[in-house]
Amino acid sequence: MNSRATWTDRIADGAIALVLILLALSSLFPFVYILATSLSPMEQVLRGGIILWPDRFSFDAYSTILGNTNFVRSLYITAVTTVGGTFVNLALTTFMAYPLSKKTLPGRETVLLLVTITILFSGGMIPTYIVVNKLGLLDSVWSLILPGAISAFNLIILKNFFQGIPSELEEAGKIDGCRTFGLLFRIVLPLSMPALATFTLFYAVGNWNQFFNAVLYITKPELWTVQVFLRQMIFQGSTQDVMGQSGFSGGQDILPVTIQMAAIVVSTLPILVVYPFLQKHFAKGVLLGSVKG
Repeated sequence: MNSRATWTDRIADGAIALVLILLALSSLFPFVYILATSLSPMEQVLRGGIILWPDRFSFDAYSTILGNTNFVRSLYITAVTTVGGTFVNLALTTFMAYPLSKKTLPGRETVLLLVTITILFSGGMIPTYIVVNKLGLLDSVWSLILPGAISAFNLIILKNFFQGIPSELEEAGKIDGCRTFGLLFRIVLPLSMPALATFTLFYAVGNWNQFFNAVLYITKPELWTVQVFLRQMIFQGSTQDVMGQSGFSGGQDILPVTIQMAAIVVSTLPILVVYPFLQKHFAKGVLLGSVKG
């Protein structure tokens, strides 16, 4: 009976594993196809012979896209927004979460209630646009950073994480002469690296992929983020118009679709490079901050 149950379990586990592998491969296929198309010569793309890998490689699309000043500028704007925005996100979230983790803080419950309400309700697109406009942030990188500087969800998770740190450690720090900022930077933050690494990746990915705010608040093409640049390239219908006459040097040997695929690969690569170094902190960082209320 036990042997039969064991074989049944093995068959079920094998079937589940097979289904998961097929799902993973189906999810991976679009990325492989985009990479293969970006590396394919024009004649192979025209005859539709690309399935998983090109017959021969061509890096002309990458040399064209990386040699284009408009695309490189959009990458620079996105990098500045990602680095600066992530720093602002983490700083403001930390400085707000730490005092809210102290149950003796006056008005703590009211502030937490207001923070929680913002998860369910928001001001809306038009009021937010009016605020950004009145602050003079339109057509500046600050319009991509400040409106979403603090994520209410991340704030609550980090606040719960700080509450889980033993209070005895802070008491010992106070005995040694640490003040509030000393406790935060010397004791609390070093113990919070898993959570901070998790939120760094959350904020960085969000800032790198930011699209809606850039479309809403940015009207100057020289301040386009890479996501807006890709959108214009794909949906405007003419790659040459978006990249500019002076920056488009592909001639007749490079198809617009190949350049589009190369641009997608280049814009996705930074996140793919950073993710493996922070992925291990995901489960530990989030779960540690979610077990206490």
